[in-house]
Amino acid sequence: MTCRSADEVLAALQMPPYVSASVNTCWYRLTGARAILDWLATFPGTSWQERWEASPAATCPRAWADHGYTWVSSVTEVKRRSTVLSGLLLLAGADVLRLPLAWLAGHSSNHLRDFVEEVRDPAGYARLKAHVGPKRWQELGGGKARRALARILLAKGGDLADITVGDAIEHHTLLRGEGGSSLFYSWLRELGHLPSDAPATLRLLGRVTGQLTTGQLVDRHGVACAPIRELLIDYLEERRPRLDYASMDGLARNLTRNFWSDLERHHPGIASLDLPPEVAAAWKERLRTRIQRRRRPDGTVEETVVERADQAMVLMSVRALYLDVARWAAEEPARWGPWAAPCPIKEAETLNGKRTKRIKARMDQRTHERLPALDTFARAALDHHRHRLACLEALRSVPRGVAFTVEGGTFVRTTHGGDSARDAASRLIHFDLAEHRAFWAWAAVEFLRHTGARIEEMLEASHHALVQYRLPTTGEIVPLLQIAPSKTDQERVLLVSPELADVLSAVIRRVRDPQTGAIPLLAAYDYEERIWSPPAPLLFQWDRAGEPSRMTGELIRRALGEVLDFIGLTDASGQPLDFAPHDFRRMFITDAIRSGLPPHIAQVIVGHSDINTTMGYNAVYPTETIEAHRAFITRRRTLRPAEEYRTPTDSEWEDFLGHFERRKLSVGTCARAYGTACIHEHACVRCSLLRPDPAQRGRLVEIRDNLLDRIAEAEREGWLGEIEGLRVSLAGAESKIGQIDRAASGGPVLLGLPTPRPAQQG
Repeated sequence: MTCRSADEVLAALQMPPYVSASVNTCWYRLTGARAILDWLATFPGTSWQERWEASPAATCPRAWADHGYTWVSSVTEVKRRSTVLSGLLLLAGADVLRLPLAWLAGHSSNHLRDFVEEVRDPAGYARLKAHVGPKRWQELGGGKARRALARILLAKGGDLADITVGDAIEHHTLLRGEGGSSLFYSWLRELGHLPSDAPATLRLLGRVTGQLTTGQLVDRHGVACAPIRELLIDYLEERRPRLDYASMDGLARNLTRNFWSDLERHHPGIASLDLPPEVAAAWKERLRTRIQRRRRPDGTVEETVVERADQAMVLMSVRALYLDVARWAAEEPARWGPWAAPCPIKEAETLNGKRTKRIKARMDQRTHERLPALDTFARAALDHHRHRLACLEALRSVPRGVAFTVEGGTFVRTTHGGDSARDAASRLIHFDLAEHRAFWAWAAVEFLRHTGARIEEMLEASHHALVQYRLPTTGEIVPLLQIAPSKTDQERVLLVSPELADVLSAVIRRVRDPQTGAIPLLAAYDYEERIWSPPAPLLFQWDRAGEPSRMTGELIRRALGEVLDFIGLTDASGQPLDFAPHDFRRMFITDAIRSGLPPHIAQVIVGHSDINTTMGYNAVYPTETIEAHRAFITRRRTLRPAEEYRTPTDSEWEDFLGHFERRKLSVGTCARAYGTACIHEHACVRCSLLRPDPAQRGRLVEIRDNLLDRIAEAEREGWLGEIEGLRVSLAGAESKIGQIDRAASGGPVLLGLPTPRPAQQG
């Protein structure tokens, strides 16, 4: 079209799909297009595109918007600005002119998106709209995604299926600050228009680097000596097969930035691992401290010299380099022999027991301060979410621009899109995002406190991790949660408690796709290993401007901070008692061992490879007490008869399994331990170990009413000896009814289990 004559172009513009349903609109567009062609004819070029690029309009979209109609009117009779702008839109839509993305980014038009959808690839847009759904299509984020697609088509030509990854990246780079600017890319991936190896999302484009090669790991910190550079690369290549990427990254950083690059900075020209004593001593002194930079409220940067926390790790890495080279030199003299040198670091220098004890004491202090306040913080997280939800519902119940009051605060709903309002101080508050953070803060607190999982394990939990196990004797189904391998690369399975099941059901209800009912598949990026995981139905995900996005640790920490601000919890010194995600893991282990769980069982539950690590998390007993207790158990086993530690017989094992079957009662289940007698002589209503069955609430109500009648009769007849016992039973019955009511208030939902789908053909 760009190489045709003006008459041919105008004739084509009067044919479908460029003809508007409105005769008036069609006339204005065609008149504006004819005037622009007449104006462009005054510039040199063999095509309309070359003439446009030679005109002043191509250099600045703002100048075109302000003065374009005056330029055109100088050679034509068209004087109206709107006519000229509509004519340019028609020419761009017909591919007579291609406007660069940078030009379109500075040009605003209210009709650009709808016009492009009419004249460019109507069938492709129809498929996209059917896939996305009408609700998301009309939302604010959907509108921005559609505008992004329209810009790319006007700049690059072709249909939706012709958009490449490079086109999407170019648009995203130019308009990175525009909200929802990456949703269009997600739509193209879902439709299959992009290759399988295309990036999963554009949101993390600036933070996702992928795994670096060994040479890149060394070169990023600048090693000037070429032979030493080759040595470090060779050494790291030898170590790489036995290390994960995060460990490899840390080792390369210790050997380059913290060791050799530092030596080259202070001793230019150094080229040997055989360090003089004074050089090694000066490096160790510099390594002992580091400069900590903090930005003040006024924008200036404050620099403070602090003790380096990873000093021992750096020393161990450098010592390992010297010892490995010396050992390998005996096996391969030609390769490693020239680099063998005395190690400047003694073994005693890598032992940092004093600092380890200080860290343990500080962590124990955090646990001692936060464990008593754990239930209070958990209730605050729930109350905070209810408060934010009430605020959001109040906002959505009033029209835009109208003031409303919720829980003592007055707000005015904004007139633009989104669930936001301004408070009395005119501060803009996004009520939907506040409710979103409050919900995930509550979900994270409950998940972490009931599982003891690491935050990365929580964020990687998927719907596929929910499995069921059927007891072989009773046939009872027990829900289990699989924790994906993390630091130890060992998968483990946790029992799902009723409290955790309520949390998981609420999370699943929130993340389900409203159209399909399924949890969206999401590819998550592992910042430690620098790789993308296969798409999975992650539980901790959220709809970010229409695009499913994985929850991040930063968002969880921010949400926990908002809960702390809501409750105002402080420690003994009056400072805020903040809760970090890893604090819940320490409290889980401490509470479990304090409640009688054997340490080796706690080790398996939390996924530690070494029981000493588990005991390091425990803040109940000192190390000496634990070691003495374990020694006592060992001595006792040597003194007790050996037959006490034999394998149980079939009858004994059946008796053990039968214990769990005999716990079934008319009103619930008895939770007493194996081998223990009933402590209430089978007066189950009084017993704290009875877990009432919600289906038997009616029976418990009948028992309560009967006890009330018997108490009234005893008082009437003067049977004072029976009144006290009846009142104890009445209190127990009311307690069990209360337990059932509190459990039912959360609205538990059947989670269900994921089922494999048949592979799609083609």
